[in-house]
Amino acid sequence: MSFTVNGSAHGVLPDHMIVEMADAGLIVLAYDFVESQIQPASLDLRLGDIAYRVRASFLPGPDATVAERIDELKLHEIDLSDGAVLEANCVYIVPLLESLALPPEIVAAANPKSSTGRLDVFTRVIADGTRRFDMVGAGYHGPLYTEISPRTFPVLLREGSRLSQVRFRIGEATLTADELDALHAAERLVDADNADLTHGVALSVDLSGENSGGFVGYRAKRHTGVVDVDRRGGYSVEEFWEPIKARPDASLILDPGEFYILASKEAVQVPPDYAAEMVPFDPLVGEFRVHYGGFFDPGFGYAGAGGKGARAVLEVRSREVPFILEHGQIVGRLVYERMLERPDALYGQRIGSNYQAQGLKLSKHFRV
Repeated sequence: MSFTVNGSAHGVLPDHMIVEMADAGLIVLAYDFVESQIQPASLDLRLGDIAYRVRASFLPGPDATVAERIDELKLHEIDLSDGAVLEANCVYIVPLLESLALPPEIVAAANPKSSTGRLDVFTRVIADGTRRFDMVGAGYHGPLYTEISPRTFPVLLREGSRLSQVRFRIGEATLTADELDALHAAERLVDADNADLTHGVALSVDLSGENSGGFVGYRAKRHTGVVDVDRRGGYSVEEFWEPIKARPDASLILDPGEFYILASKEAVQVPPDYAAEMVPFDPLVGEFRVHYGGFFDPGFGYAGAGGKGARAVLEVRSREVPFILEHGQIVGRLVYERMLERPDALYGQRIGSNYQAQGLKLSKHFRV
Protein backbone atom coordinates (compact mmCIF):
# COMPACT_ATOMS: atom_id res chain seq x y z
CA MET A 1 0.00 0.00 0.00
CA SER A 2 1.34 3.44 -0.91
CA PHE A 3 1.11 6.50 1.30
CA THR A 4 0.69 9.90 -0.31
CA VAL A 5 -0.14 13.36 0.98
CA ASN A 6 -0.71 16.71 -0.60
CA GLY A 7 2.70 18.22 -1.27
CA SER A 8 1.60 21.60 0.08
CA ALA A 9 -0.04 20.18 3.21
CA HIS A 10 0.98 21.30 6.70
CA GLY A 11 -0.15 19.64 9.89
CA VAL A 12 -0.07 16.80 12.40
CA LEU A 13 -1.08 13.40 11.08
CA PRO A 14 -4.27 11.97 12.69
CA ASP A 15 -5.04 8.43 13.84
CA HIS A 16 -6.25 7.02 10.52
CA MET A 17 -3.19 8.33 8.68
CA ILE A 18 -0.94 6.69 11.27
CA VAL A 19 -2.65 3.40 10.39
CA GLU A 20 -2.03 4.13 6.70
CA MET A 21 1.64 4.81 7.45
CA ALA A 22 1.95 1.40 9.09
CA ASP A 23 0.14 -0.30 6.21
CA ALA A 24 2.56 1.36 3.78
CA GLY A 25 5.62 0.22 5.75
CA LEU A 26 6.58 3.68 7.00
CA ILE A 27 6.07 2.47 10.58
CA VAL A 28 7.60 -0.99 10.96
CA LEU A 29 6.01 -3.13 13.67
CA ALA A 30 7.47 -6.13 15.46
CA TYR A 31 3.87 -7.03 16.39
CA ASP A 32 0.49 -5.70 15.29
CA PHE A 33 -0.93 -2.61 16.99
CA VAL A 34 -2.79 -3.25 20.24
CA GLU A 35 -6.00 -1.63 21.42
CA SER A 36 -5.72 2.08 22.26
CA GLN A 37 -2.12 2.25 21.02
CA ILE A 38 -3.16 4.75 18.34
CA GLN A 39 -4.28 8.04 19.88
CA PRO A 40 -6.06 10.87 17.99
CA ALA A 41 -2.79 12.56 17.03
CA SER A 42 -0.03 10.23 18.22
CA LEU A 43 1.18 6.67 18.48
CA ASP A 44 2.14 4.97 21.73
CA LEU A 45 5.54 3.27 21.48
CA ARG A 46 6.06 -0.17 23.02
CA LEU A 47 9.10 -1.46 24.86
CA GLY A 48 11.01 -4.40 23.49
CA ASP A 49 12.12 -7.44 25.49
CA ILE A 50 15.47 -6.22 26.80
CA ALA A 51 16.73 -3.25 28.82
CA TYR A 52 20.34 -2.17 28.98
CA ARG A 53 21.60 -0.55 32.18
CA VAL A 54 24.11 2.05 31.00
CA ARG A 55 26.66 4.20 32.79
CA ALA A 56 25.20 7.50 31.60
CA SER A 57 22.74 9.13 29.28
CA PHE A 58 24.03 9.82 25.78
CA LEU A 59 23.25 10.98 22.27
CA PRO A 60 24.78 8.96 19.42
CA GLY A 61 25.69 11.95 17.24
CA PRO A 62 25.78 11.90 13.44
CA ASP A 63 28.47 9.20 13.07
CA ALA A 64 27.19 6.49 15.42
CA THR A 65 24.24 4.23 16.05
CA VAL A 66 22.53 3.79 19.39
CA ALA A 67 23.48 0.10 19.39
CA GLU A 68 27.17 1.03 19.08
CA ARG A 69 26.95 3.40 22.03
CA ILE A 70 25.10 0.79 24.10
CA ASP A 71 27.96 -1.66 23.51
CA GLU A 72 30.38 0.96 24.84
CA LEU A 73 28.35 2.01 27.88
CA LYS A 74 26.26 -0.94 29.05
CA LEU A 75 26.78 -2.39 32.53
CA HIS A 76 24.35 -5.30 32.22
CA GLU A 77 21.24 -6.52 30.41
CA ILE A 78 17.77 -7.06 31.89
CA ASP A 79 15.19 -9.43 30.38
CA LEU A 80 11.79 -7.71 30.16
CA SER A 81 9.93 -10.70 28.71
CA ASP A 82 8.26 -11.55 32.02
CA GLY A 83 8.68 -8.12 33.60
CA ALA A 84 11.53 -6.56 35.58
CA VAL A 85 12.04 -3.74 38.05
CA LEU A 86 14.00 -0.67 36.99
CA GLU A 87 15.54 1.09 39.97
CA ALA A 88 15.26 4.81 40.68
CA ASN A 89 18.13 7.10 39.66
CA CYS A 90 19.58 4.63 37.15
CA VAL A 91 19.65 5.01 33.36
CA TYR A 92 18.35 2.31 31.03
CA ILE A 93 18.06 2.05 27.24
CA VAL A 94 15.33 -0.13 25.73
CA PRO A 95 14.88 -0.89 22.01
CA LEU A 96 11.29 -0.26 20.91
CA LEU A 97 8.97 -2.57 18.99
CA GLU A 98 8.34 0.17 16.42
CA SER A 99 10.91 1.43 13.94
CA LEU A 100 10.54 4.00 11.17
CA ALA A 101 11.07 4.35 7.43
CA LEU A 102 9.98 7.97 7.04
CA PRO A 103 9.55 9.65 3.67
CA PRO A 104 11.38 12.95 3.09
CA GLU A 105 8.38 15.13 4.00
CA ILE A 106 7.50 13.61 7.42
CA VAL A 107 9.25 14.31 10.73
CA ALA A 108 8.52 12.72 14.09
CA ALA A 109 8.62 14.10 17.63
CA ALA A 110 8.24 12.13 20.86
CA ASN A 111 7.13 12.89 24.40
CA PRO A 112 6.46 10.87 27.56
CA LYS A 113 2.87 9.73 28.00
CA SER A 114 0.91 11.62 30.65
CA SER A 115 0.93 8.66 33.03
CA THR A 116 4.69 8.30 32.64
CA GLY A 117 5.32 11.91 33.60
CA ARG A 118 3.01 11.69 36.59
CA LEU A 119 5.12 8.81 37.95
CA ASP A 120 8.27 10.94 37.65
CA VAL A 121 9.71 8.49 35.12
CA PHE A 122 12.04 10.45 32.85
CA THR A 123 11.93 9.09 29.29
CA ARG A 124 13.38 10.26 25.98
CA VAL A 125 13.32 8.64 22.55
CA ILE A 126 16.62 8.23 20.69
CA ALA A 127 17.29 7.44 17.03
CA ASP A 128 20.51 6.56 15.23
CA GLY A 129 22.74 9.44 14.16
CA THR A 130 20.79 12.12 16.04
CA ARG A 131 22.00 15.13 18.01
CA ARG A 132 18.67 15.70 19.83
CA PHE A 133 16.42 13.65 22.05
CA ASP A 134 12.78 13.08 21.08
CA MET A 135 13.31 14.36 17.51
CA VAL A 136 13.46 12.14 14.42
CA GLY A 137 14.34 13.86 11.17
CA ALA A 138 12.55 13.59 7.83
CA GLY A 139 13.57 10.56 5.83
CA TYR A 140 14.90 8.61 8.84
CA HIS A 141 15.11 4.85 8.31
CA GLY A 142 16.04 2.87 11.38
CA PRO A 143 15.24 1.65 14.88
CA LEU A 144 13.97 3.64 17.84
CA TYR A 145 15.06 3.38 21.47
CA THR A 146 13.87 4.95 24.67
CA GLU A 147 16.00 6.14 27.56
CA ILE A 148 14.31 5.45 30.90
CA SER A 149 15.32 6.89 34.24
CA PRO A 150 12.85 6.50 37.14
CA ARG A 151 13.42 9.50 39.39
CA THR A 152 11.31 8.70 42.47
CA PHE A 153 9.57 5.30 42.38
CA PRO A 154 11.09 2.01 41.21
CA VAL A 155 8.91 0.76 38.36
CA LEU A 156 7.96 -2.66 37.02
CA LEU A 157 8.03 -2.81 33.21
CA ARG A 158 7.64 -5.54 30.62
CA GLU A 159 7.80 -6.05 26.90
CA GLY A 160 4.91 -4.10 25.38
CA SER A 161 4.70 -1.48 28.15
CA ARG A 162 4.07 2.00 26.75
CA LEU A 163 5.93 4.96 28.24
CA SER A 164 6.40 7.29 25.25
CA GLN A 165 4.37 8.50 22.29
CA VAL A 166 5.29 9.94 18.92
CA ARG A 167 3.65 12.50 16.64
CA PHE A 168 4.17 12.81 12.91
CA ARG A 169 4.16 16.18 11.14
CA ILE A 170 4.35 17.54 7.64
CA GLY A 171 5.48 21.11 7.12
CA GLU A 172 4.94 23.92 9.62
CA ALA A 173 2.01 22.95 11.83
CA THR A 174 2.24 25.58 14.60
CA LEU A 175 -0.37 28.34 14.47
CA THR A 176 0.81 31.91 13.96
CA ALA A 177 -0.09 34.55 16.53
CA ASP A 178 -2.97 35.78 14.37
CA GLU A 179 -4.27 32.25 13.79
CA LEU A 180 -4.15 31.52 17.53
CA ASP A 181 -6.03 34.75 18.30
CA ALA A 182 -8.71 33.84 15.77
CA LEU A 183 -9.05 30.30 17.13
CA HIS A 184 -9.40 31.56 20.70
CA ALA A 185 -12.05 34.06 19.58
CA ALA A 186 -14.00 31.25 17.93
CA GLU A 187 -13.51 28.46 20.47
CA ARG A 188 -12.39 30.08 23.76
CA LEU A 189 -9.35 27.86 24.27
CA VAL A 190 -8.91 28.87 27.91
CA ASP A 191 -11.41 30.05 30.52
CA ALA A 192 -9.35 33.07 31.59
CA ASP A 193 -11.04 36.42 30.87
CA ASN A 194 -7.78 38.07 29.86
CA ALA A 195 -5.98 35.15 28.26
CA ASP A 196 -2.28 35.62 27.55
CA LEU A 197 -1.75 34.25 24.03
CA THR A 198 1.84 35.37 23.52
CA HIS A 199 3.74 32.48 21.92
CA GLY A 200 0.93 30.11 22.93
CA VAL A 201 -1.76 29.95 25.62
CA ALA A 202 -0.17 30.82 28.96
CA LEU A 203 -0.89 28.45 31.84
CA SER A 204 -0.35 29.36 35.48
CA VAL A 205 -0.29 27.27 38.64
CA ASP A 206 -3.33 26.96 40.92
CA LEU A 207 -2.33 27.24 44.57
CA SER A 208 -5.66 28.52 45.88
CA GLY A 209 -7.17 25.13 46.70
CA GLU A 210 -10.57 26.36 45.50
CA ASN A 211 -10.86 23.76 42.74
CA SER A 212 -9.78 20.72 44.77
CA GLY A 213 -11.27 20.86 48.24
CA GLY A 214 -8.54 22.95 49.86
CA PHE A 215 -5.65 20.92 48.48
CA VAL A 216 -3.24 22.18 45.83
CA GLY A 217 -1.22 19.11 44.97
CA TYR A 218 0.80 16.10 46.03
CA ARG A 219 4.43 15.56 46.93
CA ALA A 220 5.96 12.16 46.16
CA LYS A 221 7.18 10.08 49.06
CA ARG A 222 10.62 8.49 49.10
CA HIS A 223 11.54 4.82 49.67
CA THR A 224 8.21 3.45 48.45
CA GLY A 225 7.25 0.15 46.93
CA VAL A 226 7.34 -0.66 43.23
CA VAL A 227 4.78 0.73 40.77
CA ASP A 228 3.71 -1.58 37.94
CA VAL A 229 3.25 0.80 35.01
CA ASP A 230 0.57 -1.45 33.47
CA ARG A 231 -1.54 -1.80 36.62
CA ARG A 232 -4.50 0.58 36.71
CA GLY A 233 -5.92 1.64 40.08
CA GLY A 234 -3.68 -0.78 41.93
CA TYR A 235 -2.13 1.45 44.59
CA SER A 236 -3.33 3.57 47.47
CA VAL A 237 -2.47 7.25 47.31
CA GLU A 238 -1.26 7.32 50.91
CA GLU A 239 1.56 4.85 50.28
CA PHE A 240 3.16 7.00 47.59
CA TRP A 241 1.98 10.60 47.97
CA GLU A 242 1.68 13.32 50.59
CA PRO A 243 -1.27 15.69 49.94
CA ILE A 244 -0.44 19.41 50.12
CA LYS A 245 -2.98 21.80 51.64
CA ALA A 246 -3.40 25.34 50.38
CA ARG A 247 -1.55 27.98 52.39
CA PRO A 248 -3.20 31.26 53.44
CA ASP A 249 -0.77 33.17 51.22
CA ALA A 250 -1.43 30.83 48.24
CA SER A 251 2.23 29.94 47.78
CA LEU A 252 4.30 26.76 47.80
CA ILE A 253 8.00 26.31 48.54
CA LEU A 254 9.51 23.69 46.26
CA ASP A 255 12.18 21.64 48.01
CA PRO A 256 15.22 20.76 45.88
CA GLY A 257 15.04 17.29 44.39
CA GLU A 258 11.41 16.72 45.38
CA PHE A 259 8.65 15.86 42.88
CA TYR A 260 5.21 17.50 42.92
CA ILE A 261 1.90 17.05 41.11
CA LEU A 262 0.08 20.38 40.76
CA ALA A 263 -2.61 21.72 38.41
CA SER A 264 -3.10 24.73 36.21
CA LYS A 265 -5.36 27.57 37.29
CA GLU A 266 -6.86 27.68 33.81
CA ALA A 267 -9.12 25.11 32.19
CA VAL A 268 -8.20 24.55 28.56
CA GLN A 269 -9.61 22.79 25.55
CA VAL A 270 -8.24 21.52 22.26
CA PRO A 271 -10.76 21.65 19.37
CA PRO A 272 -11.08 18.63 17.06
CA ASP A 273 -9.04 20.03 14.17
CA TYR A 274 -6.07 20.96 16.36
CA ALA A 275 -3.46 19.42 18.63
CA ALA A 276 -1.40 21.11 21.33
CA GLU A 277 1.86 20.68 23.18
CA MET A 278 2.99 22.04 26.53
CA VAL A 279 6.31 23.87 26.35
CA PRO A 280 8.29 25.50 29.17
CA PHE A 281 7.42 29.13 29.78
CA ASP A 282 10.95 30.42 30.31
CA PRO A 283 13.87 28.56 31.92
CA LEU A 284 15.06 31.86 33.38
CA VAL A 285 11.98 32.55 35.53
CA GLY A 286 12.69 29.96 38.19
CA GLU A 287 14.67 26.95 39.36
CA PHE A 288 12.14 24.29 38.46
CA ARG A 289 11.08 22.02 35.61
CA VAL A 290 7.41 21.67 34.66
CA HIS A 291 5.63 19.00 32.67
CA TYR A 292 7.33 15.88 31.43
CA GLY A 293 4.45 14.72 29.19
CA GLY A 294 3.62 17.48 26.75
CA PHE A 295 1.13 16.22 24.11
CA PHE A 296 -2.52 17.31 24.29
CA ASP A 297 -4.69 15.47 21.78
CA PRO A 298 -7.59 16.83 19.70
CA GLY A 299 -10.68 16.83 21.90
CA PHE A 300 -8.86 17.28 25.22
CA GLY A 301 -11.27 19.20 27.46
CA TYR A 302 -13.59 19.74 24.49
CA ALA A 303 -17.32 19.74 25.25
CA GLY A 304 -18.12 17.67 22.17
CA ALA A 305 -15.82 14.92 23.43
CA GLY A 306 -17.13 14.82 27.00
CA GLY A 307 -15.10 17.62 28.53
CA LYS A 308 -15.97 21.06 29.90
CA GLY A 309 -12.48 22.40 29.81
CA ALA A 310 -9.75 20.48 31.61
CA ARG A 311 -6.94 21.69 33.81
CA ALA A 312 -3.42 20.78 32.82
CA VAL A 313 -1.69 18.62 35.39
CA LEU A 314 1.79 19.94 36.11
CA GLU A 315 4.65 17.61 36.95
CA VAL A 316 7.04 19.84 38.84
CA ARG A 317 10.57 19.23 40.08
CA SER A 318 12.72 21.84 41.77
CA ARG A 319 16.38 22.05 40.92
CA GLU A 320 19.36 23.05 43.09
CA VAL A 321 17.72 25.58 45.42
CA PRO A 322 14.34 26.00 47.16
CA PHE A 323 11.95 28.04 45.06
CA ILE A 324 8.66 29.76 45.94
CA LEU A 325 5.77 29.31 43.53
CA GLU A 326 2.96 31.86 43.78
CA HIS A 327 -0.69 31.32 42.86
CA GLY A 328 -1.23 32.44 39.28
CA GLN A 329 2.46 32.32 38.35
CA ILE A 330 2.90 31.38 34.68
CA VAL A 331 4.70 28.05 34.38
CA GLY A 332 4.11 26.92 30.80
CA ARG A 333 2.49 27.61 27.46
CA LEU A 334 0.23 25.48 25.32
CA VAL A 335 1.29 25.73 21.68
CA TYR A 336 -1.44 24.81 19.21
CA GLU A 337 -0.93 23.04 15.90
CA ARG A 338 -3.28 22.33 13.03
CA MET A 339 -4.18 18.75 12.20
CA LEU A 340 -3.68 17.54 8.64
CA GLU A 341 -7.18 16.00 8.90
CA ARG A 342 -9.69 15.56 11.72
CA PRO A 343 -9.08 12.34 13.71
CA ASP A 344 -11.59 9.52 13.56
CA ALA A 345 -11.77 9.49 17.39
CA LEU A 346 -11.21 12.46 19.67
CA TYR A 347 -9.61 12.37 23.10
CA GLY A 348 -12.25 10.99 25.46
CA GLN A 349 -14.08 9.02 22.78
CA ARG A 350 -13.76 5.21 22.64
CA ILE A 351 -10.03 5.06 23.27
CA GLY A 352 -9.75 4.82 27.05
CA SER A 353 -8.67 8.41 27.66
CA ASN A 354 -7.85 8.68 31.36
CA TYR A 355 -7.78 12.43 31.96
CA GLN A 356 -10.73 13.98 30.14
CA ALA A 357 -12.33 16.85 32.13
CA GLN A 358 -9.62 16.40 34.75
CA GLY A 359 -8.71 18.63 37.64
CA LEU A 360 -5.89 17.88 40.07
CA LYS A 361 -5.33 14.20 39.34
CA LEU A 362 -2.64 11.61 39.94
CA SER A 363 -1.81 9.00 37.32
CA LYS A 364 -4.20 6.14 36.55
CA HIS A 365 -2.16 3.79 38.76
CA PHE A 366 -3.59 5.18 42.02
CA ARG A 367 -7.02 4.57 43.52
CA VAL A 368 -9.10 7.68 44.04
